[in-house]
Amino acid sequence: MQITARELAHFLGGTLEGNPDITVSQPSKIEEGGEGTISFLGNPKYESYAYTTTASVLLVSKDFEPKSPVSATLIRVDDVYASIARLLQQFGQQAKPAPGISDTAVISDEAMLGNQVSIGAAAIIEAGAQVGEGAIIMGQAYIGKGAKIGPNTLIYPGARILDRCEVGRNCIIHANAVIGSDGFGFAPKEDRSYDKIVHVGNVVIEDEVEIGANTTIDRATMGSTIIREGVKLDNLIQVGHNVEIGAHTVIAAQSGIAGSTKIGKYCRIGGQVGFAGHVEIADGSQIQAQSGIAGHIKEPNQAWFGSPIMPYRDFIRSHSVFKKLPELYKTISRLERELESLKPPKADQ
Repeated sequence: MQITARELAHFLGGTLEGNPDITVSQPSKIEEGGEGTISFLGNPKYESYAYTTTASVLLVSKDFEPKSPVSATLIRVDDVYASIARLLQQFGQQAKPAPGISDTAVISDEAMLGNQVSIGAAAIIEAGAQVGEGAIIMGQAYIGKGAKIGPNTLIYPGARILDRCEVGRNCIIHANAVIGSDGFGFAPKEDRSYDKIVHVGNVVIEDEVEIGANTTIDRATMGSTIIREGVKLDNLIQVGHNVEIGAHTVIAAQSGIAGSTKIGKYCRIGGQVGFAGHVEIADGSQIQAQSGIAGHIKEPNQAWFGSPIMPYRDFIRSHSVFKKLPELYKTISRLERELESLKPPKADQ
Protein backbone atom coordinates (compact mmCIF):
# COMPACT_ATOMS: atom_id res chain seq x y z
CA MET A 1 0.00 0.00 0.00
CA GLN A 2 1.45 3.34 -1.13
CA ILE A 3 -0.33 6.52 -0.12
CA THR A 4 0.68 10.18 -0.09
CA ALA A 5 0.52 12.51 2.90
CA ARG A 6 -2.10 14.55 1.03
CA GLU A 7 -4.30 11.45 0.60
CA LEU A 8 -3.79 10.48 4.23
CA ALA A 9 -4.81 13.92 5.47
CA HIS A 10 -7.96 13.77 3.32
CA PHE A 11 -8.76 10.23 4.52
CA LEU A 12 -8.36 11.21 8.19
CA GLY A 13 -9.92 14.68 7.90
CA GLY A 14 -6.72 16.25 9.17
CA THR A 15 -4.66 19.36 8.49
CA LEU A 16 -1.37 18.89 6.64
CA GLU A 17 1.92 20.61 7.51
CA GLY A 18 4.89 19.74 5.33
CA ASN A 19 5.45 17.86 2.07
CA PRO A 20 2.04 16.75 0.69
CA ASP A 21 3.61 14.41 -1.89
CA ILE A 22 5.72 12.27 0.43
CA THR A 23 4.53 8.65 0.37
CA VAL A 24 4.23 6.02 3.09
CA SER A 25 3.77 2.28 2.79
CA GLN A 26 3.42 1.12 6.40
CA PRO A 27 2.97 2.31 10.00
CA SER A 28 5.77 2.41 12.56
CA LYS A 29 6.35 3.12 16.26
CA ILE A 30 7.46 6.69 16.87
CA GLU A 31 10.70 5.60 18.55
CA GLU A 32 11.63 3.38 15.58
CA GLY A 33 10.29 5.32 12.61
CA GLY A 34 11.83 4.65 9.22
CA GLU A 35 11.63 6.30 5.82
CA GLY A 36 8.31 5.68 4.12
CA THR A 37 6.43 5.05 7.37
CA ILE A 38 3.74 6.89 9.30
CA SER A 39 3.81 7.12 13.09
CA PHE A 40 1.81 8.97 15.73
CA LEU A 41 2.18 10.97 18.93
CA GLY A 42 -0.75 10.18 21.20
CA ASN A 43 0.89 10.17 24.63
CA PRO A 44 2.83 13.23 25.86
CA LYS A 45 5.40 10.87 27.44
CA TYR A 46 6.66 10.13 23.92
CA GLU A 47 6.97 13.75 22.79
CA SER A 48 10.78 13.65 22.78
CA TYR A 49 10.65 11.08 19.98
CA ALA A 50 8.72 13.52 17.78
CA TYR A 51 11.93 15.50 17.35
CA THR A 52 14.12 12.49 16.54
CA THR A 53 11.81 10.11 14.68
CA THR A 54 12.76 9.13 11.14
CA ALA A 55 9.14 8.46 10.15
CA SER A 56 8.10 10.34 7.02
CA VAL A 57 4.68 11.34 8.40
CA LEU A 58 3.60 11.94 11.99
CA LEU A 59 0.03 12.08 13.28
CA VAL A 60 -0.39 14.65 16.07
CA SER A 61 -3.27 16.35 17.83
CA LYS A 62 -4.45 19.73 16.60
CA ASP A 63 -3.18 21.45 19.76
CA PHE A 64 0.36 20.00 19.54
CA GLU A 65 2.96 22.77 19.83
CA PRO A 66 6.49 21.58 18.94
CA LYS A 67 9.30 22.70 21.26
CA SER A 68 11.93 21.84 18.63
CA PRO A 69 11.96 21.35 14.85
CA VAL A 70 10.15 18.25 13.56
CA SER A 71 11.49 16.76 10.32
CA ALA A 72 8.42 14.62 9.60
CA THR A 73 5.40 15.91 7.71
CA LEU A 74 2.66 16.52 10.26
CA ILE A 75 -1.00 15.63 9.99
CA ARG A 76 -3.04 17.29 12.73
CA VAL A 77 -6.24 15.51 13.77
CA ASP A 78 -8.88 15.90 16.49
CA ASP A 79 -8.32 12.42 17.99
CA VAL A 80 -4.96 10.77 17.39
CA TYR A 81 -5.94 7.33 18.68
CA ALA A 82 -9.17 7.20 16.69
CA SER A 83 -7.25 8.25 13.58
CA ILE A 84 -4.52 5.66 14.00
CA ALA A 85 -7.19 2.99 14.56
CA ARG A 86 -8.80 3.92 11.21
CA LEU A 87 -5.42 3.96 9.55
CA LEU A 88 -4.33 0.57 10.90
CA GLN A 89 -7.64 -0.89 9.78
CA GLN A 90 -6.94 0.44 6.29
CA PHE A 91 -3.44 -1.05 6.22
CA GLY A 92 -4.76 -4.32 7.61
CA GLN A 93 -7.31 -4.70 4.84
CA GLN A 94 -4.51 -4.79 2.30
CA ALA A 95 -3.17 -8.00 3.85
CA LYS A 96 -6.41 -9.97 3.65
CA PRO A 97 -6.43 -12.86 1.16
CA ALA A 98 -8.40 -12.54 -2.04
CA PRO A 99 -11.61 -14.57 -2.46
CA GLY A 100 -11.05 -18.13 -3.57
CA ILE A 101 -10.85 -21.70 -2.31
CA SER A 102 -7.55 -23.51 -1.85
CA ASP A 103 -7.10 -26.82 -3.67
CA THR A 104 -6.15 -28.44 -0.37
CA ALA A 105 -9.21 -27.26 1.58
CA VAL A 106 -11.59 -30.07 2.60
CA ILE A 107 -15.17 -28.90 2.17
CA SER A 108 -18.22 -31.13 2.58
CA ASP A 109 -20.67 -31.24 -0.30
CA GLU A 110 -23.32 -30.42 2.29
CA ALA A 111 -21.64 -27.20 3.42
CA MET A 112 -23.02 -23.87 2.19
CA LEU A 113 -20.59 -21.15 1.13
CA GLY A 114 -21.58 -17.56 0.41
CA ASN A 115 -20.24 -15.40 -2.40
CA GLN A 116 -16.70 -13.99 -2.32
CA VAL A 117 -15.48 -16.26 0.48
CA SER A 118 -11.82 -17.13 0.97
CA ILE A 119 -10.94 -20.63 2.18
CA GLY A 120 -7.28 -21.28 2.99
CA ALA A 121 -5.04 -24.31 2.63
CA ALA A 122 -6.00 -27.41 4.65
CA ALA A 123 -9.08 -25.72 6.13
CA ILE A 124 -11.91 -28.12 6.93
CA ILE A 125 -15.59 -27.27 6.61
CA GLU A 126 -17.96 -30.02 7.71
CA ALA A 127 -21.46 -31.00 6.58
CA GLY A 128 -24.22 -28.50 7.24
CA ALA A 129 -21.82 -25.67 8.03
CA GLN A 130 -22.67 -22.22 6.65
CA VAL A 131 -20.05 -19.63 5.71
CA GLY A 132 -21.44 -16.16 5.00
CA GLU A 133 -20.64 -13.84 2.12
CA GLY A 134 -17.16 -12.35 2.18
CA ALA A 135 -15.99 -14.47 5.12
CA ILE A 136 -12.34 -15.52 5.33
CA ILE A 137 -11.42 -18.95 6.67
CA MET A 138 -7.64 -19.15 6.83
CA GLY A 139 -5.46 -22.24 6.56
CA GLN A 140 -5.98 -25.18 8.92
CA ALA A 141 -9.06 -23.66 10.50
CA TYR A 142 -11.90 -26.05 11.32
CA ILE A 143 -15.61 -25.34 10.94
CA GLY A 144 -17.70 -28.11 12.51
CA LYS A 145 -20.97 -29.75 11.51
CA GLY A 146 -23.86 -27.32 11.43
CA ALA A 147 -21.69 -24.37 12.51
CA LYS A 148 -22.52 -20.90 11.17
CA ILE A 149 -20.02 -18.19 10.23
CA GLY A 150 -21.48 -14.74 9.51
CA PRO A 151 -20.70 -12.45 6.56
CA ASN A 152 -17.28 -10.74 6.49
CA THR A 153 -16.04 -12.65 9.51
CA LEU A 154 -12.34 -13.53 9.67
CA ILE A 155 -11.21 -16.89 11.09
CA TYR A 156 -7.44 -17.07 11.58
CA PRO A 157 -5.29 -20.21 11.08
CA GLY A 158 -5.87 -23.09 13.41
CA ALA A 159 -9.04 -21.73 15.01
CA ARG A 160 -11.74 -24.31 15.73
CA ILE A 161 -15.43 -23.51 15.50
CA LEU A 162 -16.98 -26.75 16.70
CA ASP A 163 -20.32 -28.37 15.86
CA ARG A 164 -23.44 -26.16 15.86
CA CYS A 165 -21.68 -23.08 17.19
CA GLU A 166 -22.57 -19.72 15.67
CA VAL A 167 -20.38 -16.71 14.89
CA GLY A 168 -21.98 -13.45 13.75
CA ARG A 169 -21.02 -10.94 11.08
CA ASN A 170 -17.81 -8.86 11.06
CA CYS A 171 -16.21 -10.95 13.80
CA ILE A 172 -12.51 -11.83 14.19
CA ILE A 173 -11.48 -15.18 15.67
CA HIS A 174 -7.71 -15.33 16.18
CA ALA A 175 -5.36 -18.27 15.74
CA ASN A 176 -5.98 -21.44 17.77
CA ALA A 177 -9.06 -20.13 19.54
CA VAL A 178 -11.51 -22.93 20.33
CA ILE A 179 -15.22 -22.16 20.20
CA GLY A 180 -17.48 -24.91 21.53
CA SER A 181 -15.23 -27.18 23.58
CA ASP A 182 -16.96 -29.18 26.31
CA GLY A 183 -17.52 -27.43 29.60
CA PHE A 184 -15.86 -28.61 32.81
CA GLY A 185 -18.72 -30.73 34.08
CA PHE A 186 -18.39 -33.97 36.02
CA ALA A 187 -20.71 -35.74 38.46
CA PRO A 188 -19.03 -37.37 41.50
CA LYS A 189 -19.81 -41.04 42.17
CA GLU A 190 -19.81 -43.02 45.40
CA ASP A 191 -16.35 -44.45 44.67
CA ARG A 192 -15.03 -40.85 44.34
CA SER A 193 -14.52 -41.14 40.59
CA TYR A 194 -16.49 -38.98 38.15
CA ASP A 195 -19.04 -39.38 35.38
CA LYS A 196 -18.70 -36.92 32.50
CA ILE A 197 -21.68 -34.61 32.00
CA VAL A 198 -22.36 -34.44 28.29
CA HIS A 199 -22.69 -30.86 27.01
CA VAL A 200 -25.38 -30.70 24.33
CA GLY A 201 -25.65 -26.88 24.00
CA ASN A 202 -23.62 -24.56 21.79
CA VAL A 203 -21.87 -21.18 21.71
CA VAL A 204 -23.49 -18.13 20.13
CA ILE A 205 -21.20 -15.21 19.26
CA GLU A 206 -23.03 -12.11 18.08
CA ASP A 207 -21.83 -9.46 15.59
CA GLU A 208 -18.62 -7.36 15.76
CA VAL A 209 -16.96 -9.61 18.35
CA GLU A 210 -13.19 -10.25 18.51
CA ILE A 211 -11.79 -13.37 20.19
CA GLY A 212 -8.06 -13.52 20.98
CA ALA A 213 -5.57 -16.29 20.20
CA ASN A 214 -5.81 -19.47 22.29
CA THR A 215 -8.97 -18.29 24.01
CA THR A 216 -11.48 -21.06 24.72
CA ILE A 217 -15.23 -20.69 24.99
CA ASP A 218 -17.06 -23.77 26.27
CA ARG A 219 -20.39 -24.88 24.89
CA ALA A 220 -23.38 -24.83 27.20
CA THR A 221 -24.53 -27.89 29.07
CA MET A 222 -27.96 -27.07 27.66
CA GLY A 223 -28.91 -23.92 25.78
CA SER A 224 -26.12 -21.52 24.74
CA THR A 225 -22.99 -19.84 26.02
CA ILE A 226 -23.51 -16.29 24.70
CA ILE A 227 -21.02 -13.59 23.74
CA ARG A 228 -23.02 -10.47 22.96
CA GLU A 229 -22.45 -7.82 20.29
CA GLY A 230 -19.18 -5.89 20.28
CA VAL A 231 -17.42 -7.91 22.99
CA LYS A 232 -13.59 -7.93 22.78
CA LEU A 233 -11.74 -10.83 24.39
CA ASP A 234 -7.95 -10.90 24.66
CA ASN A 235 -5.70 -13.95 24.25
CA LEU A 236 -5.71 -16.90 26.66
CA ILE A 237 -9.11 -16.36 28.24
CA GLN A 238 -11.25 -19.23 29.54
CA VAL A 239 -15.02 -18.80 29.25
CA GLY A 240 -16.98 -21.57 30.94
CA HIS A 241 -20.22 -23.25 29.96
CA ASN A 242 -23.46 -21.22 29.97
CA VAL A 243 -21.61 -17.95 30.61
CA GLU A 244 -23.12 -14.78 29.14
CA ILE A 245 -20.95 -11.74 28.42
CA GLY A 246 -22.85 -8.51 27.82
CA ALA A 247 -22.51 -6.21 24.81
CA HIS A 248 -19.30 -4.19 24.36
CA THR A 249 -17.55 -5.65 27.40
CA VAL A 250 -13.75 -6.00 27.10
CA ILE A 251 -11.68 -8.60 28.97
CA ALA A 252 -7.87 -8.76 29.12
CA ALA A 253 -5.66 -11.85 28.88
CA GLN A 254 -5.61 -14.85 31.22
CA SER A 255 -8.93 -14.10 32.83
CA GLY A 256 -11.14 -17.08 33.72
CA ILE A 257 -14.92 -17.14 33.96
CA ALA A 258 -16.55 -20.14 35.62
CA GLY A 259 -19.80 -21.64 34.43
CA SER A 260 -23.15 -19.84 34.39
CA THR A 261 -21.70 -16.45 35.32
CA LYS A 262 -23.42 -13.42 33.77
CA ILE A 263 -21.25 -10.38 33.01
CA GLY A 264 -23.05 -7.15 32.15
CA LYS A 265 -22.69 -4.66 29.31
CA TYR A 266 -19.83 -2.17 28.92
CA CYS A 267 -17.66 -3.81 31.59
CA ARG A 268 -13.85 -3.44 31.56
CA ILE A 269 -12.00 -6.36 33.08
CA GLY A 270 -8.23 -6.52 33.58
CA GLY A 271 -5.89 -9.45 33.07
CA GLN A 272 -5.88 -12.54 35.29
CA VAL A 273 -9.25 -11.76 36.84
CA GLY A 274 -11.04 -14.84 38.16
CA PHE A 275 -14.82 -15.23 38.38
CA ALA A 276 -16.53 -17.90 40.46
CA GLY A 277 -19.50 -19.65 38.91
CA HIS A 278 -23.12 -18.49 39.00
CA VAL A 279 -22.35 -14.85 39.84
CA GLU A 280 -23.83 -11.76 38.19
CA ILE A 281 -21.78 -8.67 37.36
CA ALA A 282 -23.53 -5.31 36.92
CA ASP A 283 -23.27 -3.23 33.76
CA GLY A 284 -20.28 -0.91 33.51
CA SER A 285 -18.21 -2.67 36.20
CA GLN A 286 -14.46 -1.97 36.10
CA ILE A 287 -12.36 -4.75 37.63
CA GLN A 288 -8.62 -4.35 38.12
CA ALA A 289 -6.11 -7.02 37.11
CA GLN A 290 -5.67 -10.11 39.32
CA SER A 291 -8.89 -9.51 41.20
CA GLY A 292 -11.05 -12.40 42.40
CA ILE A 293 -14.85 -12.28 42.26
CA ALA A 294 -16.70 -14.79 44.41
CA GLY A 295 -20.07 -13.04 44.71
CA HIS A 296 -22.51 -10.82 42.84
CA ILE A 297 -21.72 -7.22 41.89
CA LYS A 298 -25.08 -5.48 41.91
CA GLU A 299 -24.20 -1.77 41.72
CA PRO A 300 -23.44 -0.65 38.12
CA ASN A 301 -20.55 1.52 36.94
CA GLN A 302 -18.29 0.93 39.95
CA ALA A 303 -14.56 0.11 40.11
CA TRP A 304 -13.32 -2.93 42.05
CA PHE A 305 -9.97 -4.37 43.10
CA GLY A 306 -8.52 -7.19 45.19
CA SER A 307 -9.17 -10.83 45.98
CA PRO A 308 -11.80 -11.01 47.24
CA ILE A 309 -12.76 -7.74 45.63
CA MET A 310 -13.60 -4.51 47.40
CA PRO A 311 -14.30 -1.00 46.06
CA TYR A 312 -11.22 0.27 44.24
CA ARG A 313 -10.54 3.29 46.46
CA ASP A 314 -10.97 1.21 49.62
CA PHE A 315 -8.43 -1.29 48.30
CA ILE A 316 -5.87 1.44 47.55
CA ARG A 317 -6.29 2.92 51.04
CA SER A 318 -6.06 -0.52 52.63
CA HIS A 319 -2.96 -1.38 50.64
CA SER A 320 -1.23 1.79 51.79
CA VAL A 321 -1.84 0.69 55.38
CA PHE A 322 -0.82 -2.90 54.65
CA LYS A 323 2.61 -1.78 53.44
CA LYS A 324 3.15 -0.03 56.78
CA LEU A 325 2.21 -3.03 58.95
CA PRO A 326 5.80 -4.08 59.82
CA GLU A 327 6.60 -0.59 61.12
CA LEU A 328 3.23 -0.34 62.85
CA TYR A 329 3.89 -3.68 64.54
CA LYS A 330 7.28 -2.46 65.77
CA THR A 331 5.71 0.75 67.09
CA ILE A 332 2.93 -1.09 68.91
CA SER A 333 5.41 -3.54 70.44
CA ARG A 334 7.60 -0.66 71.65
CA LEU A 335 4.60 1.16 73.13
CA GLU A 336 3.49 -2.01 74.91
CA ARG A 337 6.94 -2.41 76.47
CA GLU A 338 6.96 1.23 77.58
CA LEU A 339 3.49 0.91 79.10
CA GLU A 340 4.56 -2.25 80.87
CA SER A 341 7.57 -0.45 82.36
CA LEU A 342 5.33 2.32 83.72
CA LYS A 343 3.15 -0.04 85.72
CA PRO A 344 3.71 0.12 89.51
CA PRO A 345 5.32 -2.98 91.00
CA LYS A 346 2.91 -5.50 92.43
CA ALA A 347 2.51 -5.45 96.20
CA ASP A 348 3.87 -8.46 98.06
CA GLN A 349 1.22 -10.87 99.04
